[in-house]
Amino acid sequence: MIRRSVRVVLLFAALLALPFSSPAPLVYRPGEGWTYEVPGDETSAKWRKTRAKDQLEATKAAFEAGSFRTAIKSGRRLVKTWPLSDYAPEGQYYIGRSYEARKMDERAFREYQTNLTRFPKVKNREEIVQRQFEIANRYLGGQWFKLWGYIPFFPNMEKTSLMYYQIVGNGPYSPLAPQAQMNLGAAREKQKEFPLAVRAYERAADRYADQPAIAADALYKAGMAYFKQAKTADYDQSISQQAIATFGDFMTLFPKDARVPASQKLIAELKVEQARGAFNVAKFYEKDRRWDGALVYYNEVLLKDPSSTLAATARERIELLKSRRQAAEARKPAAVTTEKR
Repeated sequence: MIRRSVRVVLLFAALLALPFSSPAPLVYRPGEGWTYEVPGDETSAKWRKTRAKDQLEATKAAFEAGSFRTAIKSGRRLVKTWPLSDYAPEGQYYIGRSYEARKMDERAFREYQTNLTRFPKVKNREEIVQRQFEIANRYLGGQWFKLWGYIPFFPNMEKTSLMYYQIVGNGPYSPLAPQAQMNLGAAREKQKEFPLAVRAYERAADRYADQPAIAADALYKAGMAYFKQAKTADYDQSISQQAIATFGDFMTLFPKDARVPASQKLIAELKVEQARGAFNVAKFYEKDRRWDGALVYYNEVLLKDPSSTLAATARERIELLKSRRQAAEARKPAAVTTEKR
């Protein structure tokens, strides 16, 4: 027992005597954090430099050679060791490029965002935003997000929407911002979050009113989002009315747009939908023997779609209800009056 204890103590002492940065799979260096290094691999000495400029060159060399993991480690060393140097923004840029090259788009997007946040005056800002935009577009097109950056795990329009939101936030009036705002609306539509889609499109129409192509597209798509929402709201006539009003604004502001005839057809369809909703409400009131309410909504059918089959039925029901009401009035006992003597 004593011999075993002595062996354990000696082994522990030997481990403590080893240099702190001895080769091991996981190595910790102050200011750099944990990194993975294969035992016996001497590449670390090649990319770990003592000057910021040399560290950037090592990062670029690793990236161009296709050693993306090494480029990431080298770039992180540059940013953490010399955060205020002129070379740090470019080092952060190559971290994002390396993750993108490894098909880890979500992580790449975050690293690009870190670049824009920490170094707002980075020289290639427009290129970085362009890369973020392209990543978000891939996800909008159906690319799967990955668990832990490796395992494909379905598309996610909520995360995609947040990406576009960040892109717009990075520069609301930048060249890419109008289309990013429009794509935000498209992502919300794919979520079937139609009120959020409408909000995104209306913001695009208001903010970029000086760009007719964007404003027209935004207003039409806002109307379409209302239209899709109206199809899921049987008794919410306000949504149909908002869709009609939005299409009306679109046709007034852009009368020569090729989508005006389609807008007119959609308005007609919405009025039919409104008439159907009013007809259903009228039937409910009639079944409940609430004649006055039924008459109000049957008349609403005539106002919304006077030439439809529903309107013809509504007229018949109105005449029938009126006759019933007259008959009920006739059956009421006459008022008895007595003279005061």
